[in-house]
Amino acid sequence: MIEVVESTRPLLALACPFACALLILIFGNKPNIREGCTLVAAGILFGIILSMAPIILQHKLIYSHLFTITSGIDLGFQVDAFGLVFAITSSFLWILVSIYSIGYMRALKEHAQTRFYFYFALAIFCAISIALSKNLITFYVFYEALTFSTYWLVAHHEDDEAFLGAKKYLTYLLFSGWFLFAAVVMTYALTGTTNFVEGGILEQDTASKGTLIILFALFALGSMKAAWMPFHAWLPSAMVAPTPVSSLLHAVAVVKAGVFGFVRIVCYVFGVDLFQVLGLGLILGIFASFTMLVGSFFAIAEDNLKRRLAYSTISQLSYILFGAALLSPYGIQGAMIHIPFHAFMKITLFLCAGAIMVISGKKQVSQLSGMGKKMPITMVAFAIGATGMCGIPPVAGFISKWFLCLGTIQAGAYIFLSVILVSSILDVIYFFPIVRMAFFKKSEPKKDQDIFINSNGILTMEAKNPIYLFMIVPLAVTAVFSIIFCFFPNTFYILDLVKLATNNLFP
Repeated sequence: MIEVVESTRPLLALACPFACALLILIFGNKPNIREGCTLVAAGILFGIILSMAPIILQHKLIYSHLFTITSGIDLGFQVDAFGLVFAITSSFLWILVSIYSIGYMRALKEHAQTRFYFYFALAIFCAISIALSKNLITFYVFYEALTFSTYWLVAHHEDDEAFLGAKKYLTYLLFSGWFLFAAVVMTYALTGTTNFVEGGILEQDTASKGTLIILFALFALGSMKAAWMPFHAWLPSAMVAPTPVSSLLHAVAVVKAGVFGFVRIVCYVFGVDLFQVLGLGLILGIFASFTMLVGSFFAIAEDNLKRRLAYSTISQLSYILFGAALLSPYGIQGAMIHIPFHAFMKITLFLCAGAIMVISGKKQVSQLSGMGKKMPITMVAFAIGATGMCGIPPVAGFISKWFLCLGTIQAGAYIFLSVILVSSILDVIYFFPIVRMAFFKKSEPKKDQDIFINSNGILTMEAKNPIYLFMIVPLAVTAVFSIIFCFFPNTFYILDLVKLATNNLFP
């Protein structure tokens, strides 16, 4: 029996990024204080979020009510095991991305830095609100707010390319939002509630099979943040944003909110049993498989490093949809655990891409020959992230892909097992040439700016400027955690929370 405990902790957690956003505006002309507020708020947020894990693991739910609009419609927050996995991931990575942003923004002398940090804090506020949402109403409000709060981050450079990318980003996600709104309204009309419930709130006799399939189609179209094909074009276009924003989009908030919401819909609105009866698992599995494979082919053909990583994200996100589609305990465990593990690996790759661009000026894969000698820490971290994406131990990606493979066997879906294996081979094809070029291919003739000599000998490009450490340290930390999670997957209670969430879905 799950006990519901009323607490202010969820509200205190949400108050951290919101108050931080206000303080950033107040201290906008004092960069050190402004960025100090960000780091302090991120640390406090993570502490509050993590403090709720032991309570949840005691088979309790933490609940905070805001206000009731009408019968069955209210705004409130409820912390469960699955939501906490997403919240822990987002809050911890906010600390590291904030440190990285200091080095990135100052090294490039970026304009509008106060606006950047303000909207970044609001985006984290929305992401945590999504993670802790009690129902579809609360989820929808902050899901759409996340779209608006990230627009100016995508359009940060304010040139034609930035505004074009931001316009496409906003168009896709706002268009998607109308479908999500229709799905939420339809769910309430059918059930009289929008609360997330383990096992789902819909039943087979709630409506006809055709009506329930239409409802799922609305939810799917309302989940374009998950970047499933063919509704993925906004994501590569959004790569015009600064690298910390790309990290936010791909690892911390936006696309993670998309796949998190999709798993919520499958497991907590429809429920595993109903989803299976409707035959929707096969349909979702086919779309996820298509995106996994085709996204990888796009990545292979892309020379721009950030865009290659973007197509990789499109492919990797569908592993989460794929796991949910299997409707088996191991499959859903794989889907849930891939959310944090992918986040740490992918943020490592994006932070490395940003550091390479800032320090060396290189943006294309074809320009990375010999980069391993010039930027050894960055390229080793990149190699770790790439290895994990391919599902190779000793990096965390091996664990989530292992669960997904077990999930296909458990579900008897052996054809889908071959999809995972082929997709992993494609991952190797577009990631390992980068590593090979960086470490085993001779670089172009050295230029004076490539190395720096002092009394201690030759320094790498990473040591050119002390401000670069603000970029190098975070990417090294995320790379180390990507390995730690492989050996100790229960770090930050992740594995225990995922197992608890899955056990509650399959009592």
